Amino acid sequence: MDVPVRHPWPTTPREAEAIQDRLRPLLDLTGPGSDEPRTVAGLDVSYAEGSDLLAAAVVVLDAATLKPVEESVVIGTAAFPYVPGLFAFRELPALVEALEKLSVTPDLLVCDGHGLAHPRRFGLACHLGVLTGLPAMGIAKTPLLGSYDPPGEDRGSASDLRDNGEVVGRALRTRDGVRPVFVSAGHRIDLDTACRHALALSPRFRLPETTRRADRLSRQALRDS
Repeated sequence: MDVPVRHPWPTTPREAEAIQDRLRPLLDLTGPGSDEPRTVAGLDVSYAEGSDLLAAAVVVLDAATLKPVEESVVIGTAAFPYVPGLFAFRELPALVEALEKLSVTPDLLVCDGHGLAHPRRFGLACHLGVLTGLPAMGIAKTPLLGSYDPPGEDRGSASDLRDNGEVVGRALRTRDGVRPVFVSAGHRIDLDTACRHALALSPRFRLPETTRRADRLSRQALRDS
């Protein structure tokens, strides 16, 4: 698939913030997304311990069966220093390269990370959604910011994640009595639809199959490198 990158990769925090500010107005956080996606891509990045070596993985699943359709992995190095609020720039070049290696274009991107639930309201899922033009969402293990009331103990229970009074995501219970995950819209999808997809992608485990498979692929690629 083709990913038209609309900017050069930044080298300074000021350049990175300017890119976020320029692309943020392009976000669509109310669109229906893909109501019935045929394919869903999980994106994840693993790092080699003690270095900037990374593996960026994309795994495309059949949305109905959750069976793999295609996968892609790129070995590279972090492209940007660690700066709070700008972490996505470390991973974006490798993830874009991995997406471009796909022969299929997925209907939905699911990032192991955040979308709107981000200090600058432009997390990885937002950035990849704008670059690709595809519906994108984030499912994270922990929140970056904000507060929430613990959701009920049953699978499907949820509570809003708020930051300064703004709803930026949702704490969602994907298994009875297990810690919630944190869902946020990225692009061309609303929060309710994102949560529905998060549950559909997590039939057995706390984390969605998209994340589980992409994580496994990226870790294996690092071991083999």
